[in-house]
Amino acid sequence: MVTPPLGLALSRTILIDPTLVVPSLPAAFPVMADMPPVFATAFMVAFVEATCIEALAPYLEAREATVGISVDMRHSGATPIGLQATAEVELVEAEGRRLRFRVGCRDQSEQIGEGWHERFLIDRARFSARLDAKRSRES
Repeated sequence: MVTPPLGLALSRTILIDPTLVVPSLPAAFPVMADMPPVFATAFMVAFVEATCIEALAPYLEAREATVGISVDMRHSGATPIGLQATAEVELVEAEGRRLRFRVGCRDQSEQIGEGWHERFLIDRARFSARLDAKRSRES
């Protein structure tokens, strides 16, 4: 990996549609089916992670990827279907293979989330081998 520069920033915008709201979370969580139809915290975190992954992509070799290792975000505003949400990420620390981002989300009206996200650089093949070994131990 070519070390990405501190200050590396990216922003992405998405339209909040019915697939991104709390009642649309997987059937594994049926208790959420009756929740208000607002941008789900889980999807906001995934949106921030995807934006960080996209920001780092030009600095990774084909055999490399990053995985999320920490999320510390506050979801402070509800965003209904039909509004847009924008994720803004900035790399503020790079220590070895650990990368720390300042992150935020807003809709057209207000800040809806802010915090920190950390990612860790991995070698895809070694990571997969560790997962296979773990699966084998537990089978």
